[in-house]
Amino acid sequence: MPNFSKKPTMSGHLWVIYVISLILLSFIWYYQWVLGLSMTLLLAGSIFYSVRTEQNMINETEEYISTLSYRVKKVGEEALLEMPIGIVLYSENYKVEWANPYMNKFTDRDTVVGESLNELSESLIPNIKEDREEVWLEIDNYKLQTIVKRDERLLYFFDRTNQTKIHNLYQDEQTVLSVIFLDNYEEITQGMDDTAKSQINSQVTSILNKWAENFGIYLKRTSQERFMAVLNQEILQRLEKSKFEILDEVRELITDQNVPLTLSFGVGSGPVSLPELGELAQSSLDLALGRGGDQVAIKDESGKVRFYGGKTNPMEKRTRVRARVISHAMKELVQDSERVLIMGHKAPDMDAVGASIGILKIAQANEKEAAIVLDPDDIDSGVGRMIEEIEKDEELWSHFITPEDAMELVTNETLLVVVDTHKPSLVMEEKLLSKTEHVVVIDHHRRAEEFISDPTLVYMEPYASSTAELVTELLEYQPKKLKLSMLEATSLLSGIIVDTKAFTLRTGSRTFDAASYLRAKGADTVLVQKFMKEDLDVYVKRSRLIEQAKVYRDGIAIAAADRGDVFGPVIIAQAADTLLTMTGIVCSFVISERSDGRVGISARSLGDVNVQVIMERMNGGGHLTNAATQLEDTTIEDARLLLQDIIDEYFEGGDDE
Repeated sequence: MPNFSKKPTMSGHLWVIYVISLILLSFIWYYQWVLGLSMTLLLAGSIFYSVRTEQNMINETEEYISTLSYRVKKVGEEALLEMPIGIVLYSENYKVEWANPYMNKFTDRDTVVGESLNELSESLIPNIKEDREEVWLEIDNYKLQTIVKRDERLLYFFDRTNQTKIHNLYQDEQTVLSVIFLDNYEEITQGMDDTAKSQINSQVTSILNKWAENFGIYLKRTSQERFMAVLNQEILQRLEKSKFEILDEVRELITDQNVPLTLSFGVGSGPVSLPELGELAQSSLDLALGRGGDQVAIKDESGKVRFYGGKTNPMEKRTRVRARVISHAMKELVQDSERVLIMGHKAPDMDAVGASIGILKIAQANEKEAAIVLDPDDIDSGVGRMIEEIEKDEELWSHFITPEDAMELVTNETLLVVVDTHKPSLVMEEKLLSKTEHVVVIDHHRRAEEFISDPTLVYMEPYASSTAELVTELLEYQPKKLKLSMLEATSLLSGIIVDTKAFTLRTGSRTFDAASYLRAKGADTVLVQKFMKEDLDVYVKRSRLIEQAKVYRDGIAIAAADRGDVFGPVIIAQAADTLLTMTGIVCSFVISERSDGRVGISARSLGDVNVQVIMERMNGGGHLTNAATQLEDTTIEDARLLLQDIIDEYFEGGDDE
């Protein structure tokens, strides 16, 4: 960089010219002094002019540089103090050492200097410690994008309030489509005269129109039992905040048969095209209906689903039309297949084994080779006595095969029937699902987000007490040559009795019809009691677990095992069932460590509390009155605290989600 403090001198190339000129002048003076004198005067004038000109240029340059430096310095100072960006320097102990005046805009204090960064935002210091380069904060209704320069202990605050408002406005105005379905309209209106039907239609339409008007929703009835609603994201948020109270309002419409009318909503939301929104809405409705109806399913473009409602048990269907249709479809699928493979869920219970035996009999009635997939290493004590009894029947036991044998038998022409579950992750052998294109799902649980992809036939009825009940009804419509042995009929009856807690829970008239059919086929109730007997040490373990129970809220019992005590899933479930029999207990949760290192929670309810949605919040699932979950990388105490928080949310929100 040039040093302008030195005296100015002529450029080097000019000095060379002048030296050469002096040498020439010396020759001219020697030969012609008059000419030499003239040339000397001319050279002296030239040198004086050059020096003066260069001096002026240097002075002008110095003045320009001096002025520019001042301006740059002035602009830097003004930019630092006046630019619309907050700037903060903080100390090693996270106190503000300096802040530009723009920071005062975000607080009601005269200055933030000397204060802790916690005074600006409690989340700021933790984010700095986590080495985050960008943090979004809210300070006194300002939305701030904060850039962190940790090495310099420097923060830049950019006001993004207006941009956030525009973004939120854009989000709020996004279109949302909903399909609304009257769950049991056909069942209720069957046998009604036109006047009664008209009255129900008028009442439902009036309630829904008033609801739509209050929330600013466009509502159109497209059929007797279906409506289409158009709304936006902001309205949807208000509906979620109200927990879709319209479900309760419509449910209060009691018909002449004293049966409540219920609604199901399928909602599609997200920044996608209208056709895609329609598909999301219909998919959500299918999910809501598959879970028993009387609820709302909201699905966005990512496939994530939120649920509201589902406070009542699914209403039992009074006609067997669907059972007859499904049974006929099963008959055709069996006859068109090469062989039939049947599997339930991992660690199968009596319902899964009994239902599998029922499907085996359907295949045999249609003269098809069939086998039940069972892992002998995955049988707990709850079903062990049944399996021991089956092993004594050589003919029946010969149809049980291991998952490895099933993988060798399965072909693309095999019919795979999955019973008592619809989740791929829970089936006995998940690889079988990808080995054939013909899969049938028969289940009585409420449908979850995880579902076997592209099944050929689905028979899911959440109203049913058990899968064994559904399979028993299918058996009744199979060829008359079907013969059930005493053990086979007893296995099916065991599934019904276990899942209904001896006909006390989730029991409808069709449950007793199915039990009556099996009893007529020779089912032995004494043998069922033998299957359900338990060992003394199991009883003692369960009692020790129940001893830990405490009432958390009115009627809710939570039993948490001591740290290090390991209990199997059957004992945990039995303990939850036992707690439910206690006076004043309407809902029970049992928490314990499992042998696989996870923490298991079993939940039971008499129906007033939907334990399914509570367990779903903990990545589990099940039924309205019977659900469970398993948690990874947690402790008993942390699981209990999380459960209590979710229970509080369930009740304080006024509805279940």
